[in-house]
Amino acid sequence: MAANAGTTSSFPYLVAGSSPAARRHGAAHRIRASAAGTTGEAAMDVVSEAELREKGFMGMRKTKLVCTVGPACVEALPALARGGMGVARVNLCHGGREWHRAAMRAVRRLNDEEGFCVSLMVDTEGSQLLVADHGGATSVKAEDYSEWLFTNKKTDEAHPFTMHVNFEKFSDGILVGDELVIDGGMATFVVTEKIGNDLRCKCTDPGLLLPRAKLSFWRNGKLVERSFGLPTLSAKDWADIEFGIAEGVDCIALSFVKDDNDIKQLKAYLSRRSLEHIKIFAKIESLESLKNLKDIIKASDGVMVARGDLGVQIPLEQIPAIQESIVTLCRHLNKPVIVASQLLESIVEYPTPTRAEVADVSEAVRQYADAVMLSAESAIGAYPQKALSVLRVASERMESWSREESMQKLLPQHQLAIALPDRISEQICNCAVEMANNLAVDAIFVYTKHGHMASLLSRNRPNPPILAFTDDAHSRKGMNLYWGVIPLHLPLSDSMEDNFKKTITLMKSKDSVKPGDTILLVSDSDLNRPCAATSVFQSIQVRLVD
Repeated sequence: MAANAGTTSSFPYLVAGSSPAARRHGAAHRIRASAAGTTGEAAMDVVSEAELREKGFMGMRKTKLVCTVGPACVEALPALARGGMGVARVNLCHGGREWHRAAMRAVRRLNDEEGFCVSLMVDTEGSQLLVADHGGATSVKAEDYSEWLFTNKKTDEAHPFTMHVNFEKFSDGILVGDELVIDGGMATFVVTEKIGNDLRCKCTDPGLLLPRAKLSFWRNGKLVERSFGLPTLSAKDWADIEFGIAEGVDCIALSFVKDDNDIKQLKAYLSRRSLEHIKIFAKIESLESLKNLKDIIKASDGVMVARGDLGVQIPLEQIPAIQESIVTLCRHLNKPVIVASQLLESIVEYPTPTRAEVADVSEAVRQYADAVMLSAESAIGAYPQKALSVLRVASERMESWSREESMQKLLPQHQLAIALPDRISEQICNCAVEMANNLAVDAIFVYTKHGHMASLLSRNRPNPPILAFTDDAHSRKGMNLYWGVIPLHLPLSDSMEDNFKKTITLMKSKDSVKPGDTILLVSDSDLNRPCAATSVFQSIQVRLVD
């Protein structure tokens, strides 16, 4: 992403000189959005509203879609939002601060003026060890048997057959005869000579060397593991986090997580700032993170399976099994999981994906991943809207097949809670989903303050969609990555009956329900406390729409 892409002129959607009609249209949406948060008006995002009206409850897509925002899609942000983008990801590794600010504000403006509910996620750069650059703007071909110098000495210009590595001690512990692998297999070299901190290498498997290529070293078929003692969060990362907080981010994706302490450190920092609503997603992209996987998942609010970087340190043939194990463990532990990287890589250049790529997307959906993500496909690709469309239709088709085959019946459940009130909530949601599937209800409505009950319902992957009503704006954005959950704003009361009446009034006004629809209702214990604060009063009800 070009660093000079940072003026608002790169974002036509932000330009103020629109027509009077457009300004009146935008003002009307601003009034509506403001009213939803202050005067008690209920709100459904325009995408869910349109999808529900067109396809009905059972036709609503369950898998969430994440798009990385980049130069290729800034003009198409409204179209991407209409196409189902639920989370906009801004990668702070690329581009300048002004560009990032403009991108984030463009997303927020979509929500404020157009009635969308798109969450905003930022990625930290992390301590990206062993990144090499040949100094050029495009890829360079490494030919068979060509000799290259890998050095950390910085120069102002590119030198033929030279790669500049970002870390001074990159060659520590490396032996002559070790393999140097570029980007998980784009090209391979063998180390022929050590010259101080530099390495002279011969290409044994020719391929392309991209700018900012990632290096890994292998010996006897195994990764050479080394610890350089660098923190997960660098000084730049902390500055980026402050920037993201100032711009109102909903999620932070933490790169190169080593263990659960990395997550706990950032969560403690956010807690001291009363910013617990910002969700922390751990990016699983290293061998070290796999060794501490369960603890990392438990400590985080969610996980991103970053298959591109993970493939640098893990043999390629192991990635599919590792992905499935991470997705399964996240569901067991009730944490949303995003499958990311290279899902539709060919659409970066071509308008049609390969059939293998569509099968890859479908497999992630079959595994019940909460979300699938576009990276380069939307950020720098030639066809961002086409890529999103492929994600959407592939997800919908696989979800339909899973329902037809009753695949959710094969999902084992594991008890999470220990305290009795939490165990009651968990069992209420387990039973609610079983009832909803057995009775073939049209939808599940859950009234929740913080989204926990919605997440417990989602964990069971029910057939009908889960409409989660909350009066907390942060909770609404936080539920955007829960499988099958459509978060809506609704001023909540302590009365289930009042909440249901307001809900049906809202849905009828949108032509979203019809007489005879069957709704299963679940209440959150936070909304119904008739006795002491320690009491738990929750219920499941089945209602017919009049």
